[in-house]
Amino acid sequence: MKRTLVIGAGGQVGTELVVALRALYGQENVLATDLSTDAAATLGGPFAPLDCTDGEALLAAVRRFRPHTVFHLAALLSVTGEQRPRLAYRVNLGGLVNVLEAARSERSAVFFPSSIASFGPSIPLDRVPQEAAQRPVTMYGITKAAGEMICDFYHLRFGVDTRGVRFPGLISHVAEPGGGTTDYAVDAFREAGGRGAYTCPLRPDTQLDMMYMPDAVRAVIELMEADPRRLAHRNAYNITAMQFTPRMLAAEMRRHLPHFRMDYRVDPLRQGIADSWPRRIDDSVAREEWGWKPEYDLAAMTAEMVANLRRRASASSDAPNPHPTVPR
Repeated sequence: MKRTLVIGAGGQVGTELVVALRALYGQENVLATDLSTDAAATLGGPFAPLDCTDGEALLAAVRRFRPHTVFHLAALLSVTGEQRPRLAYRVNLGGLVNVLEAARSERSAVFFPSSIASFGPSIPLDRVPQEAAQRPVTMYGITKAAGEMICDFYHLRFGVDTRGVRFPGLISHVAEPGGGTTDYAVDAFREAGGRGAYTCPLRPDTQLDMMYMPDAVRAVIELMEADPRRLAHRNAYNITAMQFTPRMLAAEMRRHLPHFRMDYRVDPLRQGIADSWPRRIDDSVAREEWGWKPEYDLAAMTAEMVANLRRRASASSDAPNPHPTVPR
């Protein structure tokens, strides 16, 4: 049975990936790690505190647990990265090199998530192909583009089994948003359960690639389970599921929540980041090389998000000081 170590397990992707990995490989074979020990209570099962910027501690953890695969998810996201660029550089790139060195030493495979942020505004923003010039203009995007190349280097130079995807914006009802530009969509659903309205920081016509978290988690596992002989690209496969604007999301949400209202107060920082990203990427290479195919579109994702938030609100209504319920 494969043993896996998840770094940054308390984040938006890690919270759901750990559950899926434990269902697949067994709870005892998945070690969740995070800088914050608060994640231990949420994740349960085997857990260890770990700072990915501490190379010695990271190597010790890999040697002790001996994972077949390290899922390296720790990173500062786009908005936070712009606010704290030096820390983003140290965590996003320094942490990755520490992971790759540990994997090189202990012969572990590595999953590294890149992003549509690794592209920049200098390329055509529709149907961006797998191989396109990458000139990102944000610190987050710079660290992701550089991370892709570093992973390629460790594979070609040292034989480390590195694999990765370029995630679009990710939507989840489980974990809190982590400081990303596309988190507006998650925030919109959460605000719908409170005051029934949301003030969006992006223009209503801002189209971005998006994906529902169950698809993202499945993509990660399918890629790491794929036959390596089929993977001509290995690192940073384009993957996508849906494209929408805030206006389109609000219209779909009103099918389930008729009184929901979305207002707009554009944040120049977030809007500038969004304008530098692709509106749509081409994921045909991932489909060809390892059979990628999304299951959720905007309608299916919205229906499930609303249903899950309603269940959460219903469960909390029996507790002291209940949270506001999602309007029906």
